[in-house]
Amino acid sequence: MPKVMPIPEVASRGRRGRRVSTTLSEINVIPLVDVMLVLLIIFMVAAPMLQRGVEVNLPVARQTQKMSEERLYVTVPLSYRKDRRVYLDDDAVSVDFLAERIRQVMVSKQQREVFLRPDGAVQMQDVLDVMDRLKEGGIERVGIVALQRGPS
Repeated sequence: MPKVMPIPEVASRGRRGRRVSTTLSEINVIPLVDVMLVLLIIFMVAAPMLQRGVEVNLPVARQTQKMSEERLYVTVPLSYRKDRRVYLDDDAVSVDFLAERIRQVMVSKQQREVFLRPDGAVQMQDVLDVMDRLKEGGIERVGIVALQRGPS
């Protein structure tokens, strides 16, 4: 909408008494949209690089079953011999505190079962030690996760 501004009286003799000027009252959103699109692209490229997990070479079995619901996974990595740490989902836990952490997690769950993901190169005695700690924590059923062997 035009804005009416009075002209000083000295210059108003012989001319129109008022001067009309327009002001820009709209915000230019094009630079904002450009910046937001660039940030979106940066985050889309960077997000997959930020996801890290525990790298485990699962053992191979002839027959496996697909799991349907959300389960609690305990991962035994190859570095278990050195640092005695397992991963409860994505959290590193010392095997000495595994039974207590399992008790805390299982308070709200009906089924007392976990799935054990040992690295294929981990010794069986280490896997059994972890299973014993899980039983101490009140776990009734322990499933071992394996990859299905391809056709031979």
